[in-house]
Amino acid sequence: MKSLKLFGTDGVRGEAGSFLSAEVAMKVAMAAGIYLKSYAVTNRILVGKDTRRSGYMIENAIVCGLTAVGYDVIQVGPMPTPAIAFITENMRCDAGIMISASHNSYEDNGIKFFDAHGDKFSQETEHKIETIYFDEEKLLEEQVTGKTIGKAKRIDDVIGRYIVQLKNSFPVHMSLQGMRIVLDTANGAGYKVGPTVLEELGAEVIVLHNKPDGFNINEGCGALHTKDLQEAVIKYRADLGIALDGDADRLVVVDEKGELVDGDQLLGALGVHLNEEKILKGGGIVVTVMSNQGLNDYMNKNGLKLFRSDVGDKNVLEVMKKEGINFGGEQSGHVIMHDFAKTGDGLVSALQVLSLIIYKKAKASEVLRPFKLYPQKLVNIKVNVKKPLKAIEGLDEKLQSLEKENIRHLVRYSGTENKLRILLEAKDEKIMNKKMDDMIDFLQKALNA
Repeated sequence: MKSLKLFGTDGVRGEAGSFLSAEVAMKVAMAAGIYLKSYAVTNRILVGKDTRRSGYMIENAIVCGLTAVGYDVIQVGPMPTPAIAFITENMRCDAGIMISASHNSYEDNGIKFFDAHGDKFSQETEHKIETIYFDEEKLLEEQVTGKTIGKAKRIDDVIGRYIVQLKNSFPVHMSLQGMRIVLDTANGAGYKVGPTVLEELGAEVIVLHNKPDGFNINEGCGALHTKDLQEAVIKYRADLGIALDGDADRLVVVDEKGELVDGDQLLGALGVHLNEEKILKGGGIVVTVMSNQGLNDYMNKNGLKLFRSDVGDKNVLEVMKKEGINFGGEQSGHVIMHDFAKTGDGLVSALQVLSLIIYKKAKASEVLRPFKLYPQKLVNIKVNVKKPLKAIEGLDEKLQSLEKENIRHLVRYSGTENKLRILLEAKDEKIMNKKMDDMIDFLQKALNA
């Protein structure tokens, strides 16, 4: 299969008004609508978005493209990505579209697709949509006229369906009564639903960064910037701090001491707990190639298997389905509880963490760090052009020398940004840091000289 020009690791993403212009958004929507027509059941497509200003432009362009090829559109406004996945299936739509660039800054935006079952489109489906996108003749041919032109309507009360789904994921015999939680909604799509769910379950909630203005999404807040959250947890003597990203599909946790909980330790704690509760299916969990070897050792110690996928929650889910497993995630905070959500869901994951803390009758710092991590370092290098890694002379030799010293490595381009990610992991932190400096120097010269 040819590499995709439009689609990255998580939909179509880029600078709004530049790469992701109104014209591109409209054409992508038309191409998707044309492809989906063959499988149409209800002839409805759901469209949601996060809080970026550019969402208005892209949403209208998408509505224009879909109605032009005969699809009816349901617009639900700002809503978390996992909510769109859930509501698409719940409202029997043929597909769902989420307009978001997730954790990126406001200048970027993106278009993510879900099928009728709430699953992300496969790469094969994305390739077929791209083929239509670049076929100008087909785009013209498939546009409709008269009574066959689609219609659009806005529905403002679907958030209630998602709130019920979230509450159903929390053990019915438990309550958050007596718990104080600090929640950072990143001025993003979870700014309404997050506080509502936690309060309805009985928690006292202190909310940070819940006043989106179209430009402040992820700005110095949320899952990538936790300083405010950490300070607030200490200031208010909270039991837990929860940070979401811009589209609320990612979770970062801060314990009662104001310290960050590593994503792999969180996955390990939850995985073993689910197994103890006889909720875990498939005898293991799925993580990505980025996850720490310490997690692998902890799973083995508890008689569980650990499967690795490529980076991206879509890839995690693919391996989960293949192995018959219902729990997995990424070190970065995408946690998939497949019994309750079709994709990473920050709020579903947060509720599972809270239920674990209540069940263990212990503090977050005691419960959420069940094993030691191997020293690991991740560095991002900005690049102008994503030169094929195989074409970088001397890189293979560098990687082989790392392996000889038992240093686990991963060198890959970001699927959503012009960045090269370098991950090294070893038992000896000093040697690892020295090797990282060497790798950074080598790759910066190779890619940006």
